[in-house]
Amino acid sequence: MSRIAFIFPGQGAQYSGMGQDFYEQTTIGRKIYDRASGLLGFSVPELCFEKNDRLDITEYTQAAMVTTGIAMMRVLEAEKGIKPDVTAGLSLGEYCALAAAGVMSDGDAILTVRQRGILMQEAVPVGVGAMAAILALDASKIEEVLSGMEGVQIANYNCPGQIVISGKKEAVEEANEKLLAAGAKRALMLNVSGPFHSVMLTGAGEKLGEVLKGVEISSPKIPYVANVTAEYVTDESMVKPLLEKQVYSSVRWQQSVETMLADGVDTFIEIGPGKTLAGFMKKIARDVKVFNIEKLEDMDKLSDL
Repeated sequence: MSRIAFIFPGQGAQYSGMGQDFYEQTTIGRKIYDRASGLLGFSVPELCFEKNDRLDITEYTQAAMVTTGIAMMRVLEAEKGIKPDVTAGLSLGEYCALAAAGVMSDGDAILTVRQRGILMQEAVPVGVGAMAAILALDASKIEEVLSGMEGVQIANYNCPGQIVISGKKEAVEEANEKLLAAGAKRALMLNVSGPFHSVMLTGAGEKLGEVLKGVEISSPKIPYVANVTAEYVTDESMVKPLLEKQVYSSVRWQQSVETMLADGVDTFIEIGPGKTLAGFMKKIARDVKVFNIEKLEDMDKLSDL
């Protein structure tokens, strides 16, 4: 028997039209999108399916992505009867994982990330912070270079050969030069609206902690792996502190996958727009099964599970 992980992508994977077939062709998908619209006070289908500028603005992106991921997941569970043995999500995707694990209700996950997006958007004025992807340099070398610098840190351990750094714009630009000199193949500035997963967002994390006080948390029905620790969370009292810290801490995605691999997971199903996590999987562990669910017909690939 396969051990299956549901994994969910984060911000940046969104695109206009994501999830539209799930909305138009399934009752479950339509209900989730329409419920999200009622909770949020604006049309989530319009946000996700029609070309607009808001979809790439953090305060809207996060609610759109989590609604889409949850809708796809619930349709998959209902129509294919597939349940994960474990679950995890990259950054924003962790909220879909929490819903999959039964830790947070679908509605609370959507409402919470709406507030999370607003807080992250407002935390740092546009242009003050920045992020960059560092390619083809060992994480240990990047850590060594950054250890002697202020105002910049690792934001994402995505996979071997791809690390994202974040912080003050000038510090990130200086770090890029030093990392290229240290052997990085490329250092690419990212088109993002803030220095996410850096200490510059500590205030946003603390404000999210206040929001989370009003959110009901249940014990995980399915094990899930937290970004901050790359370890399973079994104690529900740890959920809120970890979600607060996640906003300004490194996302340990590669380490999270390695935790699941060590637990015998051999099948990973990426649920959500794009194929970002599947691309990372090819560099972390090539010998496992990886599936993408972003269109209804993609579920046909899972007939043998």
